[in-house]
Amino acid sequence: MTRRAATFTGFLAILLWALLALFTVGSAPVPPLQLNAICFAIGGAIGLIWCAARPGGFARMVSAGWRVTAFGTIGLFGYHFLYFSALRLAPPAQAGLIAYLWPLLIVLFSGLLPGERLRAGHVIGALVGFAGAALIISGGGTGLAWEALPGYALALLCALTWSGYSVLSRRLGHAPSETVTLYCLATALLSTLAHLALEQTVWPQGTLGWASTVALGLGPVGLAFYVWDIGVKRGDIQLLGTASYAAPLLSTLALVGAGVAAPSASLFIAAALITIGAGLAAWASKAKSPQSVPPKT
Repeated sequence: MTRRAATFTGFLAILLWALLALFTVGSAPVPPLQLNAICFAIGGAIGLIWCAARPGGFARMVSAGWRVTAFGTIGLFGYHFLYFSALRLAPPAQAGLIAYLWPLLIVLFSGLLPGERLRAGHVIGALVGFAGAALIISGGGTGLAWEALPGYALALLCALTWSGYSVLSRRLGHAPSETVTLYCLATALLSTLAHLALEQTVWPQGTLGWASTVALGLGPVGLAFYVWDIGVKRGDIQLLGTASYAAPLLSTLALVGAGVAAPSASLFIAAALITIGAGLAAWASKAKSPQSVPPKT
């Protein structure tokens, strides 16, 4: 697979994550850890079907060993556990903004990877894109509530967890993407245990609730992790990191289209900032010579 093809594959995850908020709203009132358990169980089932459909799929799934599996599980479970906890302890808009530092951190951390070079266009594009994402997520908030500092700290750990997972996944390029199946199944198990210990079980309500929950597991909390794994391991990770700022924009547009949120001037300003930021990162990435990445074994 070429570097460009892997990058476009990674873009699919961003499109799927754009539906996360819409489907999450539809899945209410299922508590977050229970929702996590259901969705990652579906995501793991996707991986099992994928492995069964490919010769040697199950062998590749377990070929990376327990250390890689533990790393992936910590990334997926850790991010979502910290994210949900942060939103319980701090105002959701501000905590979400801090958590959404991960695309910027991916762009910056990726410059430390072997064979990668952090260019001025990547940094400027990431900062401009972050300004657009901040405009959407903050929603015109009046500022940070310092009494919610523990929640903000968890949100920052959330951003560090996902950016670290994404960047370090590049160092695990030898690990087949089939191993994501184990990440999902282990995350589902841990989420189930955490749910039983911390939450009261509430099942989805009606057809809309079940459809939203299943859609979450199939897309934003399922297939997205497989295509993201391919993108960050074999594609342009800096461009993917900056393009991730499109997720809150597309998510907002999806909510507007569904009538859950109202359009505003800030939405169009954010769209311009995100487009400019992605364009700057794309321009910086064009300076790299295209490479063909050998298939994983």
